[in-house]
Amino acid sequence: MSVEFFKRLGWFVVLCVAQVLILNNIHLFDLAIPLLYVYFTITFQRGTPKWMILLWSFALGLAIDVFSNTPGLASGSMTLIAVIQPYLLELFVPRDSAENLEVSISTLGIGKFMIFSAVLLVVYCLVFFALEAFNFYDWKYWLACAGASSLLTFVLMMAIESVRKK
Repeated sequence: MSVEFFKRLGWFVVLCVAQVLILNNIHLFDLAIPLLYVYFTITFQRGTPKWMILLWSFALGLAIDVFSNTPGLASGSMTLIAVIQPYLLELFVPRDSAENLEVSISTLGIGKFMIFSAVLLVVYCLVFFALEAFNFYDWKYWLACAGASSLLTFVLMMAIESVRKK
């Protein structure tokens, strides 16, 4: 087994435990919920097989769903993000970059990393809260929840990324 597998497994456990025990209990202004486990899918390396990204992301989403009592919300949204991530990443990395390029601020640059992670995060939050509401009757509240949660999660992700080593 490779070192990358154990690093991924460590991130999986840490983000799952942090989300279930701490972050699910934070509700700012009854709108914003930090959904930090999305960071797991955002940081997959460039050359990671697409099936592996799908499997890891679905497993994390399923674990979050089981422990948070949100049947299918996280797993469905994480699977969508896992499908989009490799294709979106190709737009932000140079063609001649390494196949095992690590996705971080130090490799992509702060601007590209912020745009890349913000796009994935906003798509995730829109889908997550759309599945949660399952209607668009109160679309202003839906957009407010998605926007506030995206912003709060983005701030937490940037905080982790600023102290994370390469």
